[in-house]
Amino acid sequence: MTALADPLADAFWATSLRRWNAVCWALFGAMAVGLVTTAPSGGSKYKALALLGCVVLCYAVLDRFPGNPVVRPRVYLSVLVLGLGGLAYLGSSYAALFMVTLPHYWMFGRTPRASMGFLGLATGATLAGSLVREGWSAEFFGETLVSTLIVVAVGVLIGLWAHSVVARSSERARLIEELERTQTQLSEAHQRQGAADERERIARDIHDTLAQGFASIIVLAEAAQTGMLENPARSAQQLRSIESTARENLAEARELVGSGRQPGPGRVAAGTVAQTLRRTLDRFVEDTGLAVDADLADLECDQQTRIALLRCTQESLANVRKHARASTVGVVLVRRPYGVELEITDDGTGFVTGESTGFGLDGMRKRLAELGGRLTVTSSVGDGTRILAMIPVASEVEA
Repeated sequence: MTALADPLADAFWATSLRRWNAVCWALFGAMAVGLVTTAPSGGSKYKALALLGCVVLCYAVLDRFPGNPVVRPRVYLSVLVLGLGGLAYLGSSYAALFMVTLPHYWMFGRTPRASMGFLGLATGATLAGSLVREGWSAEFFGETLVSTLIVVAVGVLIGLWAHSVVARSSERARLIEELERTQTQLSEAHQRQGAADERERIARDIHDTLAQGFASIIVLAEAAQTGMLENPARSAQQLRSIESTARENLAEARELVGSGRQPGPGRVAAGTVAQTLRRTLDRFVEDTGLAVDADLADLECDQQTRIALLRCTQESLANVRKHARASTVGVVLVRRPYGVELEITDDGTGFVTGESTGFGLDGMRKRLAELGGRLTVTSSVGDGTRILAMIPVASEVEA
């Protein structure tokens, strides 16, 4: 068994020592009175008092000044061993001192090995002193040896039991501390992950709403500036679109800052998902002049699914506007047995899907994954692009 060098063991032995102090001082006083009143006069009486005084003095110094550099716990135990041997040789109160100080071996030894070692030395010194005084007599074997060994055996059992209790308590305390530390670390990790997820969600929402709106404003402003002299009516329409987009962006920004909720739930909630997508497509046709072939099924779905379908449509149309150089866009919304599918195609320049590093496609994948869906992107250079978003219906997800 290892040393119980932990706060719980220290507290246990410190508490035990404080409780035993009062008993020790009373018993030390009784022993001194007994020696003075009952021991025969002579040199042995004063020698016994001197030995008892040395033990008591060391114990007092250790108790009063526990951090002193001279009388350390093991120094006191060594003095106690010598005192017991001397008192046994003198035949004066050694048995009482042995029983009174029995707990000290476990309190000051601190480890079973050290405690058993000092207790063995004290037993040997006591028996050696008695043997020198009594010789190999019946009194030595019948009284001294047997009684000493019984007391030592009881002391050993009690000490080992106390150490095992403290060891188990220390282990439980250590495990509880580790559990609490692990729970704290896990809670902090969850908080960090939650903060990271929230930052990612806000970044995705900003990209899908504000960033796309600003990109649309820039394109419309450039087109309006170019056609201001040649086609004033078209430029006026583009300026109105710029104003409308700016107002929508302002509303989105206020909602993001003010409530922190999913942007634009009120506007998404107006009408069915087909009507919502139709308005987005009409706005796209108005801003770009591209042909859009739409086949939108009139189906019902929950709010989060509607928002995801809308954001996928907006992101796909934004990519068509910025990168595809397409002339025709196809949009199909249909209900399948396994869920809802949204397909967006264009006849633009296409791209190599493995080389795409933009935030938009990755954001769409994550948004759909949160609903148990998936995004499939098919494209090649010169052959246009196909975006297929699939979201399971509620019954399929629950099943």
